Amino acid sequence: MSHIAEPRRYNVGIRTLWETPMNRIALPLVVLFLIAFSPSASGEKVSMSPEQLRKTATHVITGTVSHVFQRSETVNDWQYTHYVAEIRVGDVEKGDGIDQDRPLYASYWKRRWIGKTLVPPSTSGHRGLPAEGDTLRIYLARDAYDGFTRSNDDGGFNVIGANGFEALPKTTSK
Repeated sequence: MSHIAEPRRYNVGIRTLWETPMNRIALPLVVLFLIAFSPSASGEKVSMSPEQLRKTATHVITGTVSHVFQRSETVNDWQYTHYVAEIRVGDVEKGDGIDQDRPLYASYWKRRWIGKTLVPPSTSGHRGLPAEGDTLRIYLARDAYDGFTRSNDDGGFNVIGANGFEALPKTTSK
């Protein structure tokens, strides 16, 4: 008779993982953590397609950002940054009443959660924010829905939706 030991078999299936007392607590917590901190849980505003941006916009321009002005404020548990970009208009692709010889001022914003609790489902505002010198196509709303609110009735231009800036190749001056 041979005294060779038979190899041990280990059961590593889900049932075995679940049967340990520590894992009965840890596995549901891991699943809850993954759900709570997944990107979709933040409720971020979905980007609009170029067709949706153009349809929603009252005005579409191309131009170069000359200056960016900003101010910050805290409202409840949010830190807001409001921006105004001064733009040298290159071309007006949609809309009337834009003087290409004068700067255009476009408003946009972003915010971040500073509260002590989990971030509630909500948007953080505009993405792909421009810097001075950037050449862009900008989708704008004047006295119309801007992708966030219908209370845009101050006569100014608001950038459409979260992704209303489209980067263009820089043009060189002659």
